Amino acid sequence: MKAFVKKMRSPRLSFLQTTASLFMAGFALLSSFWCEGKQKVPKPLCSPVKHQNCIPVPGVANATNIQFSWETGDDRFVFPTFHTGLFLICEENIYKDAWEEKCRGFYTLTPGSEIAMMWFSVTLEILYVALLMISCSLLSVQLCIRTFCPSTQRCGQLLNAFAALSTVLGGLLGMVGHMMFMQVFQTTASMGPEDFKPHSYGYSWAF
Repeated sequence: MKAFVKKMRSPRLSFLQTTASLFMAGFALLSSFWCEGKQKVPKPLCSPVKHQNCIPVPGVANATNIQFSWETGDDRFVFPTFHTGLFLICEENIYKDAWEEKCRGFYTLTPGSEIAMMWFSVTLEILYVALLMISCSLLSVQLCIRTFCPSTQRCGQLLNAFAALSTVLGGLLGMVGHMMFMQVFQTTASMGPEDFKPHSYGYSWAF
């Protein structure tokens, strides 16, 4: 049992775990998959590149393939998907039959009252990644000391303690940044521009 506990407290294992956390946090920070869902949008007019799930227009090419029907309720709408992160929001292009996405900056949708909070959440997430980088650096120095200067183990333990503090502080900042971003996103979903009205949404893998 003691051997197992000693192995779990190994500086090398701590370094590998912190490095994995840093990689995943950095990847998630740049990802646009924090939230995903569907919008409820009135069907667009048919066009030469749009022949399905659209409103017929006289004179459109391939008009014979367009079936007009008296649609009511949700039949009058399409439900394009979207996904968003801290920096980008990408939406399914409803004006083409072929699947395509168009992306824009998330900050362009955020209401003016939430801009400061949005950038504060971004700052906290960047600090989270930065503190993980500091923790990885300290742990790597500890491993070097342990390998090449075994007589200075006390310095290595001190570095390990500072690395643990950096990791814990970074985790707390990341949690606060996550919560603030979700508050900004929910406000944007309810008070944002008319061309972004989520019908349903939830957390995605990067969150």
